[in-house]
Amino acid sequence: MANGTTGAGETANDTISTALSDVDGAAGRLIIAGRDVERWAETASFEDACALLWAAADGRPRSSVDIQKRLGAGRIEAWNRLGALGDALSASDGMDALRAAVSHLRLGDAADDAPARVTAAVAVYAAAWARIRAGKAPVAPDPSLGHAEDYLRMITGSAPSAAAVRGMSTYLVTVSDHGMNASTFTARVVASTNSDIVSSVVGSIGALKGPLHGGAPGPVLDMLDAIGDPSRAESFIASELAAGRRIMGMGHRIYRVRDPRAQVLEKATLALIDAGLRTERLALARAVERVAKSALAAKYPDRKLEANVEFYTAVLLDAIGLPRESFTPTFAVGRVAGWCAHIAEQRDKGRLIRPSSVYVGNVKVD
Repeated sequence: MANGTTGAGETANDTISTALSDVDGAAGRLIIAGRDVERWAETASFEDACALLWAAADGRPRSSVDIQKRLGAGRIEAWNRLGALGDALSASDGMDALRAAVSHLRLGDAADDAPARVTAAVAVYAAAWARIRAGKAPVAPDPSLGHAEDYLRMITGSAPSAAAVRGMSTYLVTVSDHGMNASTFTARVVASTNSDIVSSVVGSIGALKGPLHGGAPGPVLDMLDAIGDPSRAESFIASELAAGRRIMGMGHRIYRVRDPRAQVLEKATLALIDAGLRTERLALARAVERVAKSALAAKYPDRKLEANVEFYTAVLLDAIGLPRESFTPTFAVGRVAGWCAHIAEQRDKGRLIRPSSVYVGNVKVD
């Protein structure tokens, strides 16, 4: 890929400068809007993450209190549009439903509250789909609540415990941004054409749907269910590797050590034990991680394949009561904060992302 300008308003640079997050794969470190995720996510709210990311994107300070109000109003607005969605939320796949529902949004693109409105809508539609899929009526949002608490309430249909809310908050903050991943790059490419924020987010949802990006937490839980007991971990992992299958939740394109987000989410799951939430899968997950790490190191000595964010996402979200079918839509509920920030940052640059390509086909001369 060439570096430099390819035409008026176009850029073919293979590196994008950003103030939003930094992924250090060698050290296993993630910085989001200047905060080290391993320390920050333990206490930050999702509103804190939105405020920091959106301010870093456009330089305009925001308060978490104001963000909470805007998200609350946005959830009510999205709820009031449920009747206009047609059969969008009847899709069997949660990401298909989310993509279709979000595409119905009609926002004033230049509006100051557009990021909050689209972020709020993702949560409402993800929760409504989960309820409909379970044969239950969607639950109306409560704008007085924090975003993480209201999202949990809209899915489960009851007021969540403080421990569950803390777990959900930690998760949403932890996944709010992560460098130039596939869905974030999609958002920036669409935004670079001066398209609208809804189109950018819809494109990102499509990218996140792919199992190589955001679709693995559910299969991690399936794997743990199949193993059932720590004593069966070694034989199961050996069988999977012998068959040439991936070990779900292990390995990452960037990290050459353990994903720092796995550390955050494992710790968040541990915090649920004293609250009496379902954490029986945690001991199993830890045993499977140890066996898988050892087996992968023996099979691929030149590669570092350790637990990634999806491994403990599965355990945490299951413990706080989410159905596994909602794991990837819930990833979108958190990551949309980062998408909106990157959209704003890319627009501020005012440049079209236009990578170059190398033609390797045949040349026919008549």
